[in-house]
Amino acid sequence: MVHSFLLIGQSNMAGRGFMKEVQPIRDPGIKMLRNGRWQVMSEPLNYDRFFAGIGLAASFAQAWRTDHPEEEIGLIPCADGGSMLDEWQPGCALFDHAVMQAKLAQRISVIDGILWHQGETDCPSERVICYEKKLDGIVAELRRQLELPNVPFIVGGLGDYLPECPLHDYFVNAPKVTAALLHFAETHEHTLFVTAKGLTCNPDHLHFNAISQRIFGIRYYSSYVNQVNVMEPLPNEEEVVRQQNEYVEIPLEEKQRMLKQQLDEGKIDKQMYDRLVDALISTM
Repeated sequence: MVHSFLLIGQSNMAGRGFMKEVQPIRDPGIKMLRNGRWQVMSEPLNYDRFFAGIGLAASFAQAWRTDHPEEEIGLIPCADGGSMLDEWQPGCALFDHAVMQAKLAQRISVIDGILWHQGETDCPSERVICYEKKLDGIVAELRRQLELPNVPFIVGGLGDYLPECPLHDYFVNAPKVTAALLHFAETHEHTLFVTAKGLTCNPDHLHFNAISQRIFGIRYYSSYVNQVNVMEPLPNEEEVVRQQNEYVEIPLEEKQRMLKQQLDEGKIDKQMYDRLVDALISTM
């Protein structure tokens, strides 16, 4: 049975880290939901925009796999860049889409947790003051519709770098959103908080960069597996990321699938595809 996790929120959950800045995580034991079926995960995982990139879920999943090498994990990507809490209210498209995808996943897996990162769009003062109340309604209805009253709901803080963003005035209340997320975790059962302290950003000063997304995923997993809030950077998080970058043995059929995907996307031609497949087979 696949153990799955629902990924919801806005762009920093979807992922905007630059692909070239980290090694890809390739593990046939990490799946992603596509068209109601599990496929081997590839990044960008949460392709909500054409510029989607590295998010936190892949390193979360790789850490989970390290502790469960004989089992499979499935990721259910439903985050949407720029979305505000009002767009995640029950009955709205993003909420209903996430529920639909989660219910499809429940046919072929068991959902073990929900990962949430959202809040940048809700930094204006009039939105901050009602952030917790609105989030409470979303989470309660999500748990009810999916019949998941006790699975961990993990939230992450906003980046410390936001005051340096060119849109500084818009993000002046970012620390208040983070405080609201922490308070929500402290006052709700089966809810956990993960700090973004010390994480760095892309040049836009809005999105976590790729290496920080990898680290953030490690923090989310530490919170999940230990069932505690993560309030400080972990002492070993960079080492864990380094180890994840090491080579993972991939079965022949999965290597062939990856080459076929490159062929279908026009990245290699048929002649190159045949040569590479022949080379793979000759090494077995």
